[in-house]
Amino acid sequence: QVQLVESGGGLVQSGGSLRLSCVASGFSFSNYPISWYRQAPGKVRALGARITYDGANTNVADSVKGRFTISRDFAKNTVYLQMNSLKPEDTAMYYCARGWTTLDYWGQGTQVTVSS
Repeated sequence: QVQLVESGGGLVQSGGSLRLSCVASGFSFSNYPISWYRQAPGKVRALGARITYDGANTNVADSVKGRFTISRDFAKNTVYLQMNSLKPEDTAMYYCARGWTTLDYWGQGTQVTVSS
């Protein structure tokens, strides 16, 4: 069955970095775009970044542009979200999902907490 498993979250100080991983299984990884979303308490889930099926193109939300980078490793069936210069407002649960605009499978999420 399709599975997406996130990891790499944690507690980090403002200005720090984290790299999130999303390991995919149960489907042809190279055929699908993958997206990272985040949801802070009391807020709607919002796009962080997404990457096309072939890794050739990415789309990063304005709120994290210049700080977050998305990439994918086809040998490891993994999509990464490199997060630099983290701010307290980046605190959220981070989810990866299969798809670009239509998202049909989601992972369970990994918590990122940025302290000031």
